[in-house]
Order: sequence, then structure tokens, then C-alpha cells
Amino acid sequence: MATETAMRADHPYDPLTAEEIDRAREIVENERELGERTRYVKIVLDEPPKEAVNEFEASETDAERAAFVILRDSEEPTTYEGVISLDTEEVTSWEAKPNVQPSITLEEFDLCEETVKNNEEWREAAAKRGVEEFDLAIVDPWSAGHHLVPEGVDRNRRLAHAMSWMRTSEEDNGYARPMDGLHAWVDLDEMEVVKVLDRGVTVDDVVNDLEDATYREEDRELRTDLKPYNVDQPEGPSWKIDGRKIEWQKWHLRVGWTQREGLVLYNIGYEEDGEIRKIVHRASAAEMSVPYGDPDPNHNWKNAFDIGEYNIGRLANALSEGCDCLGYMHYFDAVMNDTSGEVSVVPNAICLHEEDFGTLWKHTDWRTESTEVRRNRRLVISFVATVGNYDYEFNWYFYQDGSIEPQVRLTGINNNGLVSDDEEPTSGYYELMAPNIKGMVHQHFFNFRLDMAVDGEKNELYRRQNERIPKGPEKKIEWDGEDGVDGINPTGATFYSEKTKLETEKQARELIDSLKGRYWQVENPEKTNYLDQPVGYKLVPGENVEACAQRESSIIDRATFIKYHLWATPYREDERFPAGEYPNQSPGGDGLPKRALYLVAFPQPGVWESRYRGPHGDKVWVDLYDHWLDPA
Repeated sequence: MATETAMRADHPYDPLTAEEIDRAREIVENERELGERTRYVKIVLDEPPKEAVNEFEASETDAERAAFVILRDSEEPTTYEGVISLDTEEVTSWEAKPNVQPSITLEEFDLCEETVKNNEEWREAAAKRGVEEFDLAIVDPWSAGHHLVPEGVDRNRRLAHAMSWMRTSEEDNGYARPMDGLHAWVDLDEMEVVKVLDRGVTVDDVVNDLEDATYREEDRELRTDLKPYNVDQPEGPSWKIDGRKIEWQKWHLRVGWTQREGLVLYNIGYEEDGEIRKIVHRASAAEMSVPYGDPDPNHNWKNAFDIGEYNIGRLANALSEGCDCLGYMHYFDAVMNDTSGEVSVVPNAICLHEEDFGTLWKHTDWRTESTEVRRNRRLVISFVATVGNYDYEFNWYFYQDGSIEPQVRLTGINNNGLVSDDEEPTSGYYELMAPNIKGMVHQHFFNFRLDMAVDGEKNELYRRQNERIPKGPEKKIEWDGEDGVDGINPTGATFYSEKTKLETEKQARELIDSLKGRYWQVENPEKTNYLDQPVGYKLVPGENVEACAQRESSIIDRATFIKYHLWATPYREDERFPAGEYPNQSPGGDGLPKRALYLVAFPQPGVWESRYRGPHGDKVWVDLYDHWLDPA
């Protein structure tokens, strides 16, 4: 069973409604003379300052509703930013943004594909690979980056690096037959191919010489021995929903949405004795980096920023009952705009449901032969986005023990390339997926921005990790338990959890260290628990790796945030993205690397977390595969 929230704006952080998007577009077009080739990249909520939100929540004083717009005038060509007051119905700011490229739009995806497929030079190169029915080709507009653009192609143009595959029918798996070696650079403003590069043919006939890789249900033999599994909640779910506010098992939070980040969570708090104790002010996946490690020049340039370059929220799926989620579900639509500024809705973009997650706690008293056990139920808030061949499932889990877990699952189809029959597939740069088809080694980094507010605004950040104690001069391990021995570690077994305060932004750039059990702790020094210790939350890293790209590389220049798993910076309203506001075609240097130049002490932390899936006073940014926030 499923229910759905009717979209309305009850809170300053609630996304724009369809009516507000329409009004914002009308105000812009009434006040500004837009060129015929102007595209609306996004019309989103202009998030109000934290002080205005706090005032609203304390006294329900109206907070101004405003829209933030990004437009691309393809004729000039120039990018524009504007803020539109929905209360006074006027454009309150308007600024040209020279030398930046906004994210690639869905309309540009479609037009780029058609432009390439109609290019005669591209068709000649495709024909060398056995292609005759050009309409069955698919073309993906990869972000072109900055440094690895061919000589003679102007980097100041709005570029996409187009890669091609071939289908045998409209319903065929489009990614089964790569036309490796065939590259096209497209000017998305002019929608023209500016360069075609053919690096050579690897497989003479990609249509007939490569295997099918069908995946549709009707084309596969699925298992028939799996019995039905039903999730039954006869009394309904355990949550309460009011607009975009969710209450579940003492948790309180609001669900938001942006075209860039997709799902955004606000005002995450936990109720105790009737008081909602705040933990996180704002949480979202803020950026991604997907660098490829194969030295093959057909692939060594790849490094996609799927959030900042493509607007991953705009690529969200409409989720389906009984497939993406099981049990009793509640859905939220994603209300956005298309490039003409018209409202575009993805129904059921966010799914809310409960899951049984095994045992939460158990103990058996062997003396009395009694056992106590508690089941573990968790709340799941999720969305799924498809970026070309990859599908990403973003899950936020809330647990009954007060912990929070953001998680990203990767599915879909591996990006692939070709290998010749005589190439030895043991280099380690790729794995064979089928005859002549390789999947290149690559990494996925997901950067999460956590605006921490543990029991209030004043937070501090600490590193915790295991440290050994030297044994001392006596090397024997015998000890009779008496005092008077040399040192505090006569048995050689003593160790402790070291606690180090991270007081500057330079100190608060860290890698994980699983061998030492390293984690980070956000504390509020002004609030104590019933043991008279500072209240806090632990940031516990899960599985992760280091970035493999060299420091002197386009990847690290443009995705500097993947150098560390944790960054902490003082809170600033205008610093939301670790690679800057406009990572598309950027040479790098914006976002976190620019902040890290300042070595100021911060009174409370904000956290950027980069997770590899591959604090208010401070923000925490974390790179992750899997991390946890646990009560300290």
C-alpha cells in the first residue's frame, strides 16, 4: 500500500511548488528580455538564511519565499543567475556569470545525440565499425572536463564529449556494443559537432561480432524457485507525516529536494522528554567524482561529476510500488522545471518505508536460562537516479538506537570499452565482461555535506583513534599483579582511545585509518549528558579507499575534495558544493580547496564527507561508501 503527499509549502525549506515555479518564470520573463535561445537550467528554492528559519520556527514569523534561477543564453553565450522574490513578485538580483558552464540539461542530452548521429564525419567512422542503421545508435554526452580537450577545440565553448554505442533494435541493451575509438566534441550552445576523432577500429563489425547482453525480463530466464515474500503491516506504518515533516520512533525531520542534489534532509532531531534535540541542520549528497584508471586514451580522460555536471535530482526515477520499495510506502513527488521554464514533475521520486533489519539487541543469561531480544526496525528515505549507464540508489537510514546511516548503492550497467582478440587481459586496468568487452577500473566518490548542530550551534570536532602504550624497560610478560613495576603497561596489552581536537581547517582534512579504528566526534561543549560528559555524535567511516589518481592530474585538480575523506569548515551560507558552484568544464580550485587555504580556527564544525563507493559553526564533508552517525 502507498500514500502520497500533496505538494505544498509549509516551511521555509520546503521546495518550490508548481505554482511558485510558474510564477518565478513569469516574473523573469516580464522583467527581463530573454533571448530566443535561452534555456532555464534550474528554478529552485533560494534557501533562506538560517537566522530567518530559526525565527520562523520560534514564532512562525513568515519567511520570504524566493526562487533562484540559472539560465543559459546560447546566443550570447552567457550564463545568468537571478533571485526572484515570490512575495513582492520582482527580480531582486540578476547577474551575468562569465566563463562558467552550468550543468548539462536533459534537452541537451537529446539534442546532442541527434546532432552527432546526423554528422557525416561521425557516420563515416561508425560505418567502419559495421554500422548501417545510424538511427539505432545511442550517444551519451559526457562532460568534457577542462584539461583533456583536443588541441584546436576552444575550451571556452559549452562542450560535451560524446561517446557512442550501437543497438540491434529499439529495445536492445544500448550499452552492449561500444563503438570504441570514436569520439565527438559537441558545442551545446550551437548544437554542432566541432571535432570528430577516430582513434582506430578495434572490432570490425560491432553489430554482428559482439554478443547480445539483454537484460529485460522477457528476454531472460529468471529463477522460478523463489517463494513469495510479503511485507504485511495490517495496522499501517509507525510514522506520522504532516506535509514534508516526518516523525518516526522519536525522530523528527523534514524532506526537501533540489535539482542538483536530489534528496535533502533538514532539521534532523531526536525527541527526548518532549524536547526535540537537534542533530543535523541540513544533509545531502553534495557532489560525486568518478575517475577512470585505464591508460587507454579512449577512456583515460573520464572523470564525471554526476551531481554538479548533470543535476542528479533532475535524473530521478519515478519509483514503483512493490519493486523499488516493499511494504507500506509513502511517496513525495519532485517538482522541477524543464529548459523552457515549464513545470516538470517526477512522480514518486522519494520513497519512505520501514524495514526489519535483524537483531537490534539480544542477551542470554546462562544462569537463569532466560533470553531477551529486540528486533531492529529502520526508517528508509530514498531516491534513485539514472545517469546514462549507471543507476544510483541513495538511501538514508534512521535507526531506533539514534544512529543515522547514509548509503549509496550502484547498479545498472558498467561503462565499457573494447579489447582486441590478441590483447592479453591481465593488465589489471580492466576486467573482461564478455568477448572483446572490457569494464575499466574506476572509482566512485560521493561527497556528503553534513551541517552539524548537535544540541545547538556551538559544536567542536575531535579525532578518536586507538593508540598503544609502550611496554617499558621490562621485556618479560610475567606479572604477579603487584604494583611497583616499571611503566603503566607491564603486560604489554594496554591501549587507549586518543582524543584530539581539530581546531583549524588544515587540521580537519583527514583520511580514514581503519587499522587504528579512527572515527570523528562532533561535540557540543555547552551541553552535557546525565554522566556530565559533553553531548556528541560520532562519524564512523565504513569501507573506503584512497583516491588513486596522482596529485598532478586533471582528476585531482578538478576533484580536489577526493584527496581526503573528511573536511571540516566553518559554516557559510554560500558554500554548499565541494567542487564549487559550477564544476562543469572548470579547471578546478573552487569549493573546498579554496576554503582550505584559510587556516582560521573554527568555533564549531561543519562537515563535508566524501564517501567512496567506490559542524555549524562547522560543516562536515565526507567522502564515503558507507558511514554512520552514532550518538557518542
